[in-house]
Amino acid sequence: MVGTGFIGAVHVDALRRLGVRVHGVVGSSSARGKERASAAGLPPAYESMEAMLADERVDVVHITSPNHLHHAHAKAALEAGKHVVCEKPLAMTSAESADLLRLAESSGLVHATNFNIRFYPLCQHLRQLVRDGGLGAVRLVSGHYLQDWLLLDTDWNWRLDPKLGGSLRAVSDIGSHWLDLTSFLVGSRVASVQADMETFIKVRQQPTGPVETFATGRARETVAREINTEDCATILVRYESGALGSLAVSQISAGRKNSLRVELDGANASAAWYSEQPDELWLGHRERPNEVLPRDPGLMNAAGAAASFLPGGHIEGFADTFRALYRAVYQAVLDGAPATDRYPTFADGHDEMVVCEAIERSAREGKRVQIERQPAR
Repeated sequence: MVGTGFIGAVHVDALRRLGVRVHGVVGSSSARGKERASAAGLPPAYESMEAMLADERVDVVHITSPNHLHHAHAKAALEAGKHVVCEKPLAMTSAESADLLRLAESSGLVHATNFNIRFYPLCQHLRQLVRDGGLGAVRLVSGHYLQDWLLLDTDWNWRLDPKLGGSLRAVSDIGSHWLDLTSFLVGSRVASVQADMETFIKVRQQPTGPVETFATGRARETVAREINTEDCATILVRYESGALGSLAVSQISAGRKNSLRVELDGANASAAWYSEQPDELWLGHRERPNEVLPRDPGLMNAAGAAASFLPGGHIEGFADTFRALYRAVYQAVLDGAPATDRYPTFADGHDEMVVCEAIERSAREGKRVQIERQPAR
């Protein structure tokens, strides 16, 4: 495990529940790595990335470091012959993500981008329902991804620094999850976007010491920092299938902790799913009563049932999606070859980089932008 923050701990927990042995972590410093390894009950932390890659026991490397390190860390792991699971965004630019995709595909190694939201069981069920024609042709996709953890000017995280997080923030950090999920559900890539973005908090107070993601409380000593990455965005989407979409993204919506909503309106029926009530899928009808389908392996289709770990009535949540994703990834590792139809790969991570850059360009130029995809070479 490379990275010891909030999301790295989630990776470790999911792997342990699958029975995967975590040999160790690499921290941003030797001291931090040792502290986090001890707190998690893991073996002593590696002194460096190089030491971890030299460990012949290590088959798979999980990259959960800050965004600006993803390309270098993932590339080093692939070149060392390790399978790689990388957090999104896959890289800082589409040029970097294309480089990783070329290397990954030529290596024959398993490579995955951590778009875990796909693996809520009812999202898997809905994907299969759409493929089977259960909604009819999907015409409209709508929803949002809202959080409040950067609502105050005293809230701080490394993602606010474009040198560490990239030139996009809310869109890249959480909007990319919504875009990947809806493309997965509809079975169609994004074809064009028209976006508007705003930075409402233009100056923030940066603590002089380190701050954990989603940390609460205010630092005593701060320095004023000008902010250029977006707090909010509204995005109009057209999918290659012809479906239209609309997305609102925000990290400054008071009271919204991790609110992802998606609704698909088809020619025959509609479906809506909400991340904070993940065990319910709303199904809308015109000429008969609407339905609420619970996450129950006995009631869902084969795809939804296969993604479930527990019987109906036993809630499965955010951490379980990581376990379901890694179950698919590690089966491919055991099989000795990538299984690109069973989990999001570097190709999906690269595609989201291309889409995010189009969103940024659209907001900057004030016009709709067509997605230009170049084949990896």
